Amino acid sequence: MGRISATFKRLRWEKEAAFIPYVMTGYPSLEVTRQIVPMMARQGADLIELGVPFSDPIADGPTIQRASQCALANGVTMAHCLAVAAEARLASDVPVVLMSYYNPVHSYGIERFASDAAQAGVDGLIVPDLPPEEAGDLKAALDAVNVDLIFLAAPTSTDERLHQIAQMSGGFIYCVSVTGVTGARARLSDEVKDLVRRVRHHTDLPVVVGFGISTPEHVADIAQIADGVVVASALINHIEAMLGTLPEDEVLGGIAEFVREFKQATVRQT
Repeated sequence: MGRISATFKRLRWEKEAAFIPYVMTGYPSLEVTRQIVPMMARQGADLIELGVPFSDPIADGPTIQRASQCALANGVTMAHCLAVAAEARLASDVPVVLMSYYNPVHSYGIERFASDAAQAGVDGLIVPDLPPEEAGDLKAALDAVNVDLIFLAAPTSTDERLHQIAQMSGGFIYCVSVTGVTGARARLSDEVKDLVRRVRHHTDLPVVVGFGISTPEHVADIAQIADGVVVASALINHIEAMLGTLPEDEVLGGIAEFVREFKQATVRQT
């Protein structure tokens, strides 16, 4: 059993959903990222989503776009992302999932990426701009080294599409809570429950919800219907608010408090 499967199995027993914070590698700096990732694992993150910066992040809103541009300006490459993952693996057994657009993976080389990702201890890969029908080569390469390729399901996905996603996915299914790009939102869409229900009809894999999850209250609501919750833009906004006004150790302390607070909201009521 891989680390992702083992984590969700443990959390089902403990009656909790997974808290999955998103970190953009190289934001606000590569050195800070190297501190944030293992610290989040110590503070209760169940999985960690590690973003690979890209110049044209079409699925992301302005918050993650800014973080990506900052990381690119800092010179961060795929090799840096894999190195951060490898350091995180040495520090803990918390699963690490890379989120990358297809171009950086393809440019790195599919076979080379799969081999180096496995060597670094990466557990899964999310590629938001890679449709299942074009993912055969990458999936084969990742399957050969036991790294999960994780696909996204959207409220607009047809049942036929959900079936295809379920057949191709490993690790978990990532449900997009809204139609559109990432970004913190004041309220969650009413479409989420229906999407989770529809996805579960096609798979026994864990179902995770992301995009727009902004508060502990959002996390608590999603934890009642899904197996995991991704928080991305809200965390980056929190980091942005602290930068420039607090010393680095207090910024790290603020991130730790954020992780603890959001993780506490994942306890299921039943």
